[in-house]
Amino acid sequence: MNTKVKLEDLNVHFGKTHAVKAVTMDFPGNTVTAIIGPSGCGKSTVLRSINRMHDLTPGASVTGKVIHDGIDIYDRSVDPVAIRRKIGMVFQKPNPFPAMSIYDNVIAGYKLNSRVNRAEADEIVESSLKRVALWDEVKDRLRANAMELSGGQQQRLCIARTIAVKPEVILMDEPASALDPISTLKIEELIEELKEKYTIIIVTHNMQQAARVSDYTAFFYLGELIECGVTKKIFTTPEKKQTEDYITGRFG
Repeated sequence: MNTKVKLEDLNVHFGKTHAVKAVTMDFPGNTVTAIIGPSGCGKSTVLRSINRMHDLTPGASVTGKVIHDGIDIYDRSVDPVAIRRKIGMVFQKPNPFPAMSIYDNVIAGYKLNSRVNRAEADEIVESSLKRVALWDEVKDRLRANAMELSGGQQQRLCIARTIAVKPEVILMDEPASALDPISTLKIEELIEELKEKYTIIIVTHNMQQAARVSDYTAFFYLGELIECGVTKKIFTTPEKKQTEDYITGRFG
């Protein structure tokens, strides 16, 4: 199994609160891993530790290792900005840059990191929008404000912005929870296509969604990893009673 990201004894504290407790697990390359569990169990906290988002949170401290392609991303020699380029993030609520056009939104992250000429920019914008199945919907209005798009289109635009910088891993924090069922389906279909090129880690409270889109599922409870394995097995014959109780709706 080709491991793309590995957590080793990961702990996250916010002040005195021990939010994530000694988590060790692997994320295989070119797969989708879903992180499930009740609210407040540490799902998003784990996700944000994988690209050092907690560096920006006052009072947060992270110990243990997050290894990406053999390098501990928390090593002092590692530049967090470079890490976030390789490990992109898509948030729960679509967050296009409000004062920018559709075109400028897609290319914004790429321009931060590289000098780019117009022809190259045009190609990156078109290929990124095509990858998220948005090109045909917006190709005639690329200079329109991104906020004119629907919620589902905005979220696909944010995914296009993420992949424009050519990451290797995409983190998704409840990417469809603010969307209607049709937009949700489009995002799920997109996740299925994107895993050919990227490793995807998705936090979701929607267990049906986890069962549909993921290859592997990790169940968290009270900051601890209870069980992790092939999605089909987790949902049909979990090893831990806590996992079974959560999946069958007895708690959470």
